Amino acid sequence: MKEMPDNSVDSIVTDPPYELGFMGKSWDASGIAFNVEVWQEALRVLKPGGHLLAFSGSRTYHRMAVAIEDAGFQIRDQIMWIYGSGFPKSLDISKAIDKAAGEERKVIGEKITGRALGGSNWKDGDAGGQEMVSITAPATQEAQTWAGWGTALKPAHEPIVVARKPIEGTVAANVLTYGTSGLNIDGARVATTDSFGGGAKGTSGFAAGYEHDGWVQGSDAGRWPANVIHDGSDEVVEYFGEPQRFFYCAKANKKDRNDGLDDFDAIRVHDGRKAGNPGGSNPRNRTNDAKVNHHPTVKPTDLMRYLCRLITPPNGVVLDPFMGSGSTGKGAILEGFDFIGIEQDADYMKIAQARIEFAINKSSETLF
Repeated sequence: MKEMPDNSVDSIVTDPPYELGFMGKSWDASGIAFNVEVWQEALRVLKPGGHLLAFSGSRTYHRMAVAIEDAGFQIRDQIMWIYGSGFPKSLDISKAIDKAAGEERKVIGEKITGRALGGSNWKDGDAGGQEMVSITAPATQEAQTWAGWGTALKPAHEPIVVARKPIEGTVAANVLTYGTSGLNIDGARVATTDSFGGGAKGTSGFAAGYEHDGWVQGSDAGRWPANVIHDGSDEVVEYFGEPQRFFYCAKANKKDRNDGLDDFDAIRVHDGRKAGNPGGSNPRNRTNDAKVNHHPTVKPTDLMRYLCRLITPPNGVVLDPFMGSGSTGKGAILEGFDFIGIEQDADYMKIAQARIEFAINKSSETLF
């Protein structure tokens, strides 16, 4: 970013390291997401009034948000991406007590984890058969006392900071000068089949343009975009009851991850954790799952398209200083924006380039 000119990009949409040491990756434990100087550079290259959206983890969000604010950004909001496919990386305290005592636990049954062997989604029916794990009984009295106790909750959301570079003058003046400082409300509205007042949309009796519960009478545009996004899973739908109020986007599937990567070889990944350690019994840590796009935290393209569209003006330039495998770039291109991506890992750079070129070719097919 230091080589980029001041006030040269319209928006920043990025997925920086969560600083959790995820899957043993050194880049996820460097502290760069908490570095004020990094976000100061982001502030410098962003046009006045331009928005920044940055993902983080629930445990480390606060440190990143403070660094962004200390760099000079205004924290405007927080978007929650809520999903039902998270797997709890928890230490079984009862098992840990027995292990420390050198006692072997008796296997009393088996259970299905919910994940298919060799599959990529947490659902039944994937090729390879369902994965089973053993159910064991406590071997010591102390382990019996602490049966059912663990160390972590099931992950079900990732927070996204919504920040803005201070405007120059009024919002209206800033928009006219730089084209930034606003959110594309109509472009990010959430489609709905709701009707009000007993009539269909456009006929419920509200005055034209009247906003009722986030819905505009006289328009099929949909509900006002909220600071909640969900993945459409049964678990989340059941919890919310009326999920159509919010934008939804499932986690990245195999096709989304691998578009444009036909010439790439699959690579097996493993985080190195052993059974008995936190997350060590997580079936996602298996070694027999080879991936073409082996980046561990790929975001879905539809989600990145939505976020780019929300904060980027027409014909704008989107920057991602932590590009990874290129999901932001893929989304930005498909939305008709220009894109600048920065990535330190050469392997991820190749994957990102191929995925973004796929998006460019797909956009060209749509235009001609």
